[in-house]
Amino acid sequence: MTRTTTPADPTRARPPAHPRRWAGLAVLSASLLIVVMDMTILNVALPALSAELRPDSVGLLWIVDVYSLVVAGLLVTAAALGDQWGRRRVLLAGFTVFGLASLAVLAAGTPGAVIAVRAVLGVGGALIMPSTLSMIRHLFTDPRERATALGVWATMAGLGAALGPILGGVLLEHFSWRSAFLVNVPVMVAALVLGRWLLPESHNRRPAAPAHSGGRSGTGRWDLPGTLLSTVGMVALVYAIKHLGKNGPADLGALVAAAIAAVTLGWFVTRCLRRPDPILDVRLFRGPAFSAGVVAALSTSIAVAAAMLLLAQWMQLVQGYSPLETGLRLLPSAVATAVLSPLAPALAARIGARTVLAGGLAVSGLGFVTLAAAPGPLGYGTVAAALTLVGAGLGALAVASAVIMAGAPPERSGSAAAIEETSYELGGTLGVAVLGSVAAAVYRAGLPPDRLADAGLTGPSAAGVRESLGGALEIVPTLGEAGARLAERAQAAFTSSLQWAGAAGGALLLLAAALVWLLTPRDLDLSGGHEH
Repeated sequence: MTRTTTPADPTRARPPAHPRRWAGLAVLSASLLIVVMDMTILNVALPALSAELRPDSVGLLWIVDVYSLVVAGLLVTAAALGDQWGRRRVLLAGFTVFGLASLAVLAAGTPGAVIAVRAVLGVGGALIMPSTLSMIRHLFTDPRERATALGVWATMAGLGAALGPILGGVLLEHFSWRSAFLVNVPVMVAALVLGRWLLPESHNRRPAAPAHSGGRSGTGRWDLPGTLLSTVGMVALVYAIKHLGKNGPADLGALVAAAIAAVTLGWFVTRCLRRPDPILDVRLFRGPAFSAGVVAALSTSIAVAAAMLLLAQWMQLVQGYSPLETGLRLLPSAVATAVLSPLAPALAARIGARTVLAGGLAVSGLGFVTLAAAPGPLGYGTVAAALTLVGAGLGALAVASAVIMAGAPPERSGSAAAIEETSYELGGTLGVAVLGSVAAAVYRAGLPPDRLADAGLTGPSAAGVRESLGGALEIVPTLGEAGARLAERAQAAFTSSLQWAGAAGGALLLLAAALVWLLTPRDLDLSGGHEH
């Protein structure tokens, strides 16, 4: 792997700039925006969906998590498909799948049907996400333009996560929860038409693999065993994380899944290291700057995914805000991200990529710590300040993307994109599972069984109160004055759980900031990078 520490030679041959590259970036950014929004828009729609379909706790978990489960399992395969069969072709296929799956929600009348729709959406998302990032690498041959384009891309990723609840709130004010899915359809149709017109096709043009390896001219032969290993391993890993986080080490199925993940992913990495044309170039991790970018993406995603899910519930169930009011009150994060992400590459050129990347993680970490350190009862003023700091720090992810893509040669942009997107997806899953489990444990500790028994709740009713705040607020109205006191106690317990999750997320990001500072070369220059 090449690490550039000085500006690239301006006399070096470079492919001509694509004449429609900025219009193409608009298509890629808009499609990424809607895919990322789809991950968070459900946070606001969940109460309405649950009220209509009445999923049990396991069903609700799968509705939330199956999207990231499928995306994480298929990202490596989708990136390899794009490298070998054409990135535009795979991207347009992703638009089609995503749009059709969103339309299929009209026929979803059971929790199982919604889970199936979310799973197919995950297939579409997996085809779209790495293609958007790797195509930027090929659309923008000038490193400075590419850094700007990656800043725009990162802005869309941050905005999507923050705007999802706002759009969901607007839709739920006037329509049913199905509108949170149907809003994808016109965007995917437009992206399909414009993408076919504006985006060029690109493949992996690496030389043929040596004859003894079984390679062939052009892209090399398809590695079916590697595909199966990566898919099974990632699905098993995400499943194990989710269920161990929820049920602990007593969950035998989760332990079996963890063992399967360890074996298959270990075998997959070994296979990739031995092949001259691996489906995923794990050798990229030999570069410390590339690893630093991945650490930044993974740690941020862990903290943000859990916090946004908990904050959306806290605002609706504790503060009593409507879905639209909830979305609007989450806006400070999106505004800060939108302002700072495009500025991050220029700031990195002035003070260094290492300072921007590590500093951004530290600022976001302080935002999460603000939630935990709030004096007195937690109020929206403190939450708004915390969200602003978190969003400001997320602007550094523009630099993380630039570091990751600069650390990969053009023919390996698919692998780099898959690794970055897998970091985001795996981070989101880890955040919901691990930090969500921390929050759930704190919530349950605030509602001990003996206190519930004093209020006349035992058995399944008590279990429902301790399972979730939503369940508690459904049960307590039947208890009169004791129910009102119990509701206050449950809301206080949930607020405490949010603060503890914020403390854990903040500590994680501050540790990640230190690690990224150590890994990133002091003189890393993003104006260079791999060139043809």
